[in-house]
Amino acid sequence: MPTDVPVEAFLAGLDARRSAEGARLVELFTEATGAPAVMWGPSMIGFGQYAYTYASGHSGVWPRAAFSPRKARLSLYGLQSHPDAAPLLERLGPHSAAVDCVYVTRLDAIDLDVLRELVRLSWAVTEDRAV
Repeated sequence: MPTDVPVEAFLAGLDARRSAEGARLVELFTEATGAPAVMWGPSMIGFGQYAYTYASGHSGVWPRAAFSPRKARLSLYGLQSHPDAAPLLERLGPHSAAVDCVYVTRLDAIDLDVLRELVRLSWAVTEDRAV
């Protein structure tokens, strides 16, 4: 769930590189979504919200787009959810992926225009469930 911690305060507590990368990602995600950055928990920066319900009946609210500037890698959430994401991910640059997360070691190693488009697609795919 969203917290009241200022995003700027969180970023200021990171090492210089991750702080700068986090600030750049805030700009990129804000530009792509039109939504303000909000802290979700202790280390995730999210934009907007959408409601989900699993087949099990479990439901909740999650950011429509999000990232976490972790020490080892940048974690980018929701970028694989749109049907058009796969070809863009091939052009993103060096990354690895898990179920709903794309991991990037360095922001300067990837194509930021491709990332911006992936964020836009992630945003669009949750439009009908936005809260």
